Amino acid sequence: MNFRFVGSGDSAQVPRFGCDCPACARARVLSSHRRGPCCAEVRLDGRRYLLDAGRMDLAESCEAERPAAILLTHYHADHVQGLFHLRWGTGESIPVHGPKDAQGCADLYRNAGILDFRPGLKPFRALELGGLTVTPVPLNHSKPTLGFCLDDGDARLAYLTDTLGLPGETERFLRDWAPDVVVLDATHPSTHPAPSNHNDLSLALQILERLGAPQAYLTHIGHELDAELMAGGLALPAGVEVAHDGLTL
Repeated sequence: MNFRFVGSGDSAQVPRFGCDCPACARARVLSSHRRGPCCAEVRLDGRRYLLDAGRMDLAESCEAERPAAILLTHYHADHVQGLFHLRWGTGESIPVHGPKDAQGCADLYRNAGILDFRPGLKPFRALELGGLTVTPVPLNHSKPTLGFCLDDGDARLAYLTDTLGLPGETERFLRDWAPDVVVLDATHPSTHPAPSNHNDLSLALQILERLGAPQAYLTHIGHELDAELMAGGLALPAGVEVAHDGLTL
């Protein structure tokens, strides 16, 4: 499979509106340091699958290449806002798989347009999408949220965002499943006073150490962590990298 980070930022993105910290100032000048809403895409056997839909240019990218399906981790706005425009398109419907959530986001369920919402993914019950096996795993967040364990028969990648720590059952599953790559939420720097809903860097590194995957990428990065990384002095363990928009695995 081909995996691409379409967005690697938090809900405020980088640069954050009105902020003049070093990371935001740099991102205004150098587009390569901008971070859009956290989302990704997978290509396999000529098909394109989206992981979350927070990009506001989603309809444009889907017009260029229509996705075979969309997988939603949860229904917070920064992960679904691109669907509000996309739904009014024409042509064949697009399956949208996500966690069971009676509320969803605003009126997306009631006025779905071309989107075929299937909000019934169950933890640890695999979904087959062509040659890709997707196993949802529960995460710790303020809305029902799932991570996705992706297996194409040759490689295994665990996509785990948004979360604060991991539920015990998820961590046990991942240790047995033995992913080759883990993509993990690391929104805040380790100095953040009280992380909620998202990992800080210290917690993310502890999780990665326990999982023992040979390669890991940090995503859902906030501007404060970017600023700390710019300042230097934050040495990441071997095999752990900070993702950026456009990075392809």
